[in-house]
Amino acid sequence: MKFLVTYYSESKNTEKLAKAIYDGINETTKDIVPVSEADPEGYDVIFIGFPVIEHSVPGKVGRFIKSVPESTKLAFFSTHGSMRGGQLAITAMYHALSLAVNHTILGTFACRGQVRPAMIEALSKKLEHKAWAMEAQGASGHPDDADLEDGKTFAESVVTKARTM
Repeated sequence: MKFLVTYYSESKNTEKLAKAIYDGINETTKDIVPVSEADPEGYDVIFIGFPVIEHSVPGKVGRFIKSVPESTKLAFFSTHGSMRGGQLAITAMYHALSLAVNHTILGTFACRGQVRPAMIEALSKKLEHKAWAMEAQGASGHPDDADLEDGKTFAESVVTKARTM
């Protein structure tokens, strides 16, 4: 099987997680490239990573998802400033899944990622974003070693599932 790990990262959080996922794929035929350089052709399984931006999938990632051949199996991963399992992160993952409606999805994974202090400061001044900005302060230092280890474990489980499907 041939595996691709591709990602979009603005602050290096998602890139760091992508590298951990890549390390968790114990296969000889694997590649890792930013989504802007990725060609989805010829891969059996593609891991697609993105930061949650405005509760959604960044446009570049959405366009890439739509370009993936339907026979390709997918796994999604993301980083976000919310708590794990938070509503905004879940909404973004559902958005990614809705873009891949005709694909086999092997799994999803999300973890916290540090948010730029300037963004937290700007959003904390807006009443509708104040609670999220306070929550995002707790994402400092993420993804941490435990998050990255969880990402590797996620990759291993996806590879196992891909072999059986």
